[in-house]
Amino acid sequence: MTDAGPLAGWSAEELMAVAISREVRDGETAAVGTLAPVPAAGVLLAHLSHAPRATVFIFNHEDYWPFRQGSKEFYDYAQRGNFDLFFLSGGQIDRHGNLNLITVGEHDHPRLRFPGGAGSAMLYYMARRVILFRMDHTPRIFVEQVDTCASPGSSPPDVVRPGGPWKAVTPLCVFRFDQTRRGLVVESIHPGVTRDELERRTGFPLELPAAPAVTPPPTREELDLLRGRVREALAKSYPRFAEAVFTSP
Repeated sequence: MTDAGPLAGWSAEELMAVAISREVRDGETAAVGTLAPVPAAGVLLAHLSHAPRATVFIFNHEDYWPFRQGSKEFYDYAQRGNFDLFFLSGGQIDRHGNLNLITVGEHDHPRLRFPGGAGSAMLYYMARRVILFRMDHTPRIFVEQVDTCASPGSSPPDVVRPGGPWKAVTPLCVFRFDQTRRGLVVESIHPGVTRDELERRTGFPLELPAAPAVTPPPTREELDLLRGRVREALAKSYPRFAEAVFTSP
């Protein structure tokens, strides 16, 4: 993780939450699953600022989780195509937007096991836009090709797929998913991150212009909301994270 964020007055998590927030559109339905405090913070930030008419679902949040009948109710809702925006991560993410949530190494004799894909494959297909996220950015995570594909980034033309990958947000950059190339390309590099650092910490080749775009930093208003109302709301699901991360330096 780069040191540029905290030195400039914000943390990498805050910058990621702001970048995610800016992808939320007013009036759409955005849902956040398990173990995703930064996407949850980003969606809350959007809902409390530029997207007040968005419908927000946050897993197991007392104010933002209406699915009282268990996971089946949630998955049924998703399979009807009701999510405009969702968030997924993976133990490996490759240049084609494929996600590995199963094993690293030979599948029958893996070096590492992940917890499994759960409903990620279906959600990757049915949510209109999916933002990938990782709280770390290393060549072991962002790889040329995943060892096991739990959720494919693209599908053959004859496969019904209403949605798929849209962006990927990390502590170093924002990727966008190029439909023509069927792959991740760098949209912007975060403030303080160099080309060399991004290339060194990514496990697949990057096509970068001479002067890559820089991710717009958080505004004072965005940081105040994150460290105030968003932190209070987030604490109902992620109390330790909210207290540790979204606090004025």
